[in-house]
Amino acid sequence: MIDRQLVARRALVTGASSGLGRHFARVLAGAGAQVVLAARRQDALEQLAGEIVRDFGVAAVPVALDVTDGESVRSAVEQAGDIDILVNNAGVSKAVGILDCEEADFDFIMDANLRGAFLVATATARGMRDRGKGGAIVNVASILGLRQGGQLAAYAMSKAGVVQMTRQMGLELARYGIRVNALAPGYFATAMNNDFLASPAGEALAKRIPQRRFGEFEDLDGPLLLLCSDASRYMTGVVIPVDGGHVVSSL
Repeated sequence: MIDRQLVARRALVTGASSGLGRHFARVLAGAGAQVVLAARRQDALEQLAGEIVRDFGVAAVPVALDVTDGESVRSAVEQAGDIDILVNNAGVSKAVGILDCEEADFDFIMDANLRGAFLVATATARGMRDRGKGGAIVNVASILGLRQGGQLAAYAMSKAGVVQMTRQMGLELARYGIRVNALAPGYFATAMNNDFLASPAGEALAKRIPQRRFGEFEDLDGPLLLLCSDASRYMTGVVIPVDGGHVVSSL
């Protein structure tokens, strides 16, 4: 961990109850930020909040949030208070091919990954603009927003939308001192994909990554802190792949 460069900053992390969101919240707390933990699973958030206070000695506040519900988003952002940093991480996935993707599947993925990300980002950005102090928004996209993958049609489309949303927000919000960037993780083992990555097909996939391995959560720490801190004060509308070279691999 690098030095506590986020002291006196307040960060909202969505999807913080598990996986990457949980890890991101701990990384920001370790850098000195107060953290607002948002997700649907309140029991998991309360447990994480206790761990953060114990391990890092910073404030950690759990807030109920369903990103697919506009009223829930507005309430959570209001409860979060004055936010300096948003890590817009909440999302879902479902393995389904383009011709087998039913309307309900499409809506489920788009509502959480794109519409939900938009609702949280814009609600938070309005508060940043009104306070006049700027801020940093980090959207969590995916390399599947930059390339394609079999059986993940709706997911790839939703993350491509997050990539374009990041660029558009970066353009429009720069005048308010709000920087909007995105992380595009490659393949990391999470609850959503553990079974696949451990399968023979997953092992074959790892061999096609230039670094010949899947990502570890800690591989995202440096890029996350870069985008959340003043180290990236002249960066906005940028999408950073963190993928072991996967998006530049040869055809």
